[in-house]
Amino acid sequence: MDPSIDIEKSAAGAADEAGSASSQASKDKTSAESNSNTATPPAPDLAPIPIPSKLRQLNQVLESLAGFESRGISRVPPSARQPPSRTADLQVAVLWFSANISCNNLIVGLYGPLLFQLGFLDSALCAVFGALLGSLSTSYMSIWGPQSGNRTMVVLRYFFGYWPAKVPTFLNVVLMVGYCTIDGIIGGQILSAVSGGTMSIAVGIVVVNLVCWGIVLFGMKPFHQYEKFAWIPQILALFVMVGCAGPSFDAKSISVGDKATVAANRLSFLSMCLYVPNSWAAAASDFYVYYPEKTSPVKIFFLTLSGLWTSFSLVFLLGIGLGTGLTTNSLWSEAFEISTGALLVAAYEPLHDFGRFCSVIVALGLIANSAPGTYSATLSCQVLGRYGQAVPRWVWGCVIILIELVLGLAGRNDLYVIFSNFLALMGYWAEFMVIIVIMERGIFRRNVQYDWAKWQDKAYMPIGIAALVSFLLGWLGAVLGMYQTWFVGPLAAAANVSDVGVWIGCAFVLVSFPPLRYCELRKFGR
Repeated sequence: MDPSIDIEKSAAGAADEAGSASSQASKDKTSAESNSNTATPPAPDLAPIPIPSKLRQLNQVLESLAGFESRGISRVPPSARQPPSRTADLQVAVLWFSANISCNNLIVGLYGPLLFQLGFLDSALCAVFGALLGSLSTSYMSIWGPQSGNRTMVVLRYFFGYWPAKVPTFLNVVLMVGYCTIDGIIGGQILSAVSGGTMSIAVGIVVVNLVCWGIVLFGMKPFHQYEKFAWIPQILALFVMVGCAGPSFDAKSISVGDKATVAANRLSFLSMCLYVPNSWAAAASDFYVYYPEKTSPVKIFFLTLSGLWTSFSLVFLLGIGLGTGLTTNSLWSEAFEISTGALLVAAYEPLHDFGRFCSVIVALGLIANSAPGTYSATLSCQVLGRYGQAVPRWVWGCVIILIELVLGLAGRNDLYVIFSNFLALMGYWAEFMVIIVIMERGIFRRNVQYDWAKWQDKAYMPIGIAALVSFLLGWLGAVLGMYQTWFVGPLAAAANVSDVGVWIGCAFVLVSFPPLRYCELRKFGR
């Protein structure tokens, strides 16, 4: 069974749970009282803010449409979950596989040979093991969706505290908007290259964002339906690329530099390949809130891991192959000078019209990656505060898509620079967040049974001083160890100009959080 089938029908009785701004505005006092057994009433200072009448009327019309998800960040109680099914279990892996075999992740593979001057074998090993490490973090965060019925950034309140959790929530909005902006730019570049320049990159960006907007507007049901099938044409088009462009891959290429330089470049590229799958950790449980409460965490973990690791490994390896072939294939080099999207189109050039058709499939496949990212960003906007929560999820979807469109149009000619500067910088914090969650649960709350209905009760959450200070110390370590074109930290320079930011930052978090949390518990008791 698809995770979204009959979601709205089964959730109708609980749709006015405390905190659902879009639904609560349309419910009267009697209805709210009749559902009081499914949620803890919000504290007076957390009472929902009324929605303007015009927006409320439009919201009611949209909510009446079949398949429209009206729920925002309110908890999905067990009674509103879908029944267990093998199809739904399989969808866990399919969702992540479908979302991440997109060509924006393929670009990461290019950096191994092009930026770090690594040979094919070195690049491939770093990519596969980096993807595994990054996927482990996201897989762990995914287990909280079925257990809690809460979105990822709401779950984070139970580990960071109500107010400190807003910091990673804001960073998640920036992260998802950044990645989805890159999706739009690459899609626009590919569509422009396929048309021979008759379609501008700007028009291509608009096309990609409009389709993404249509999916995000309706929410979970069309999203899951799209992801269920989107991987099929994508994987076929990528295998065609393997057969078509594979002969130009230079599998015998070797790394450039002395042993210390090569070792530093290996670590930097492995870290880069870790950042991308790890970034999904901030959204991992958003898509599992309708799964049964008793769903096995181990099953969710390994199904998520399989979908993430296989998809990222495949596209990273394809990107590495293209990167090694740039030095010998003049057609690819000329295309790469135009844009990254043009390079992907050039890889299909021997197939002529069929190759251009495959290029279009690859371009539209970016929607499978941008839709979940945009969806997660809209939920994070609601988590930021009462005023954000008062705005319906679909309104935030329109706002986020507009921002992505504007940013994509503004940066369409500087994709390579944007990607290289943005990717690593935003990849640091998600790992710090995951480590704090693991330590809080494994050391201090090992036997605690959380009351997930108290997702708005600030008094139930930790104070969060320890989590916030440790998180900021992690950022300090990241700055000391980062290696970016615009800044090289002193520890990165000492490591032979290698990006050790995530490793130094994680060490700072691991060392600082336990004693800080112990002191916090002694002082405040929570």
